[in-house]
Amino acid sequence: MQLIATCAFGLEKIVFKELKALGLWIDQTEDGRVTFQGEFSDLVKANLWLRTADRIQIKLAEFPATTFDQLFDATTALDWDNIIPKDATFPVLCSTSKSTLHNEPSIQSIVKKAIVKKLLPRHSTPQIPETGPTYSILARFNKDICTLSLDTTGDSLHKRGYRTEANLAPLKETLAAALILLSDWKADRPLIDPFCGSGTILIEAAMIGLNIAPGLNRNFTFESWPDSDKALIKKLRYEAAEALQPTPLNLQGSDFNPRTIDTAHQNIERAGLTDQIKLKQLDVHDLDFAEIKNSTIITNPPYGERLSEISAVEKLYAELGKLYAKTQHTSLYILASHPEFQKVFGQQADKNRKLFNGKIKCWYYQYLAK
Repeated sequence: MQLIATCAFGLEKIVFKELKALGLWIDQTEDGRVTFQGEFSDLVKANLWLRTADRIQIKLAEFPATTFDQLFDATTALDWDNIIPKDATFPVLCSTSKSTLHNEPSIQSIVKKAIVKKLLPRHSTPQIPETGPTYSILARFNKDICTLSLDTTGDSLHKRGYRTEANLAPLKETLAAALILLSDWKADRPLIDPFCGSGTILIEAAMIGLNIAPGLNRNFTFESWPDSDKALIKKLRYEAAEALQPTPLNLQGSDFNPRTIDTAHQNIERAGLTDQIKLKQLDVHDLDFAEIKNSTIITNPPYGERLSEISAVEKLYAELGKLYAKTQHTSLYILASHPEFQKVFGQQADKNRKLFNGKIKCWYYQYLAK
């Protein structure tokens, strides 16, 4: 099969490396997606193990379409009888970019009608019941090329299962994992997050350090499909559970907000990592940076998106620059949306990388240990 790993813009190279580490053959890397080859077992492994991807899709077809007639005919030409079971639920989702056909509801309607037309002959009723397992079809238009794919994941891969909706923090688990994988942090090195929020960076670091598969404690859409190999899925889940590499970690987090720390404690407990992560309710100014040695700091401080907050955030960044200067042989990796962060911080970064935290354009500033 041709498979697609979708991801946030800026994370494509990390997803590429993760797929390579799984031993998979990469076909193409483009904005927000990496196309690769694999069998059903690889589809299962990708869902279980990828830390920075959003979804795994099966690529069904790719064709040019600048009219709805072209879209309808090309969609109808697919052998939908061998893709969608008789009683399946098959919602159609859509995204468009730089294409003649850009009305998403109309595209969804045309694709749905084409699939229904192909499937109706095997039913004795004028309507398809759609009472069974879900087979979500995704129609992606980019520069007048339509890619039809089948979602295998269900809820986005960032939903690991340790963070509840009520406690949802702005930083997705997938982005937190990317921040760690882009850093110099290793499991034998202390990691500190002085703006730990709900603990996402620390939890993802613990999962990386202990080699915990991020998808181990959740379910996927493909598991409900009647033709999926249940024995193989069970085997690969067992192997993922056995891949755990117990090792003592030094992961420290702090935040000034007691309610946030409570939330972080709850998330860490749900993740089963209470013994690995230490938290303190502490303002960043009260953290003794002079005692931080041979460590890695990875953090996502407040952005100050409102105009009234910018001066306060700039003051925080300036103070943070002075505090970091007190550390010894310690790297700092900081995600910020302020375009003049380096100037305010008072030091030019060794590297920086453009990333997106949701829809917010950010830069990941990397100060290497001296």
